[in-house]
Amino acid sequence: MSSTAIRYGSLPRELPSDDPDDVVFNSLYGVRTIELNRPKKLNSLNGSMARKILPRLREWEKSDMANVILISGAGPKAFCAGGDVAELALQNKKGPEGQKESSDYFALEYKLDLLIATYSKPYIAIMDGITMGGGVGLSVHAPFRIATEKTVFAMPETTIGFFPDVGGSFFLSRLDGEIGTYLALTSERLHGVQAFYAGIATHYLDSSVLGPLTTRLSELTFKDNASLLQRQQLINATISEFTSSLPAPDSYEKAKYGNLTGSLRQAIDRSFKFNSIEEILETLQRESQSPDVQIAEWAKATQKTIALRSPTSLRVTLRQLREGKAWNIRDTFVREHKMAAEFMRHPDFTEGVSARLINKPPTNPAWKPNSLEGVSAQDVQRFFDQPSQEEVIELIDPYPGSPDQTYQEYPHAVFGLPRESDIKPVVKSYGGNGRQAVIEEVLRRWDNKAGVKEKVEDVISRMTTESEEAIVWKGKANL
Repeated sequence: MSSTAIRYGSLPRELPSDDPDDVVFNSLYGVRTIELNRPKKLNSLNGSMARKILPRLREWEKSDMANVILISGAGPKAFCAGGDVAELALQNKKGPEGQKESSDYFALEYKLDLLIATYSKPYIAIMDGITMGGGVGLSVHAPFRIATEKTVFAMPETTIGFFPDVGGSFFLSRLDGEIGTYLALTSERLHGVQAFYAGIATHYLDSSVLGPLTTRLSELTFKDNASLLQRQQLINATISEFTSSLPAPDSYEKAKYGNLTGSLRQAIDRSFKFNSIEEILETLQRESQSPDVQIAEWAKATQKTIALRSPTSLRVTLRQLREGKAWNIRDTFVREHKMAAEFMRHPDFTEGVSARLINKPPTNPAWKPNSLEGVSAQDVQRFFDQPSQEEVIELIDPYPGSPDQTYQEYPHAVFGLPRESDIKPVVKSYGGNGRQAVIEEVLRRWDNKAGVKEKVEDVISRMTTESEEAIVWKGKANL
């Protein structure tokens, strides 16, 4: 982004047409709560909601009385099922004027997502129920992301001729191995504790304790001079008090082809490590011949899934995840806005949303072009051209004490499970003393966090060679 200046603008104002009740704000001592209140729409995010939340978050940053921000969704089914894309698709049918309105919505949404990603106070997202698309943007960049047994996580954008936005370039590209690539291209869903072990959530709690947790958080007191990290550490310890029986990584009984562990995870990393969709499909074809029946069935099903996706979305998404590894958090949203604006002008988004979500019953989209061969390098490039000065979205000014807007890695990653890149150096340093020594060291570094032992054991089984005396990191999962 060095060639384009960053622009900062004012906070949005509510419009007379905005629904006054689609977001409910409350206070409980030091806790400030945001409840997304469109349960009949699965709390799908729209402009009216974003125009309320943004200024309220900035107001709370200035308040000495607001200690913790907690966001959740109304109703039993969803935290937030995404953005209101049906409304955007209808707007796009108006032509350039409507497409500009849709692009402006994404600018507003991404402005909110970046504020959450760089917020100056502890922010907790309760991912109880369906958490997809726009709901992911409201949660995944937070230092604390709580999954429950009802969590259903997905980034389903390629299904509707779009790309995994709301910062997907950043968070998906930084998940272990090729989990992010797999989730982005296939729209695969993660249920319950799967979101925790995959690195999407930082904690896993039973939904029955969410009420008591809020009460407990309201009782916390912080020293006036406590840093953001110190406040977050106290909150992390408090959330951990409510963790009880944590399911094992491979315990999700509805997972048709298994969980993201063991041999399936190795197959995912082998198949999705490439920089072209064709190579991914070729590898899946080889995997479909595997003597492991589960892997063979998974590979065949995954081939069929990818064949249903928008060819343009597939090519743009894969490049997005590869380039996104080098984008900082602020650049991510500036670049994604450029990409979103291009998709508003592309026929696949309106076609995909209409076919999948508006038509009753749903129909199969007629993608244009309808094959990977029809999507040229030039077609993809325009999504990645640097935005002009006029195209750069206006962001919110950083607040004093907030994380740097140009960070390359989440500053609060320590509150989730360790990544494979965290476990690797421990294996190299302690592996000579055997498996248990590695597990104990990682547990020590992560304050005996629930789930760490299971995560380390899975990584050791996939990524190391083990003898009676030692374990040795072997490099890549497919070796």
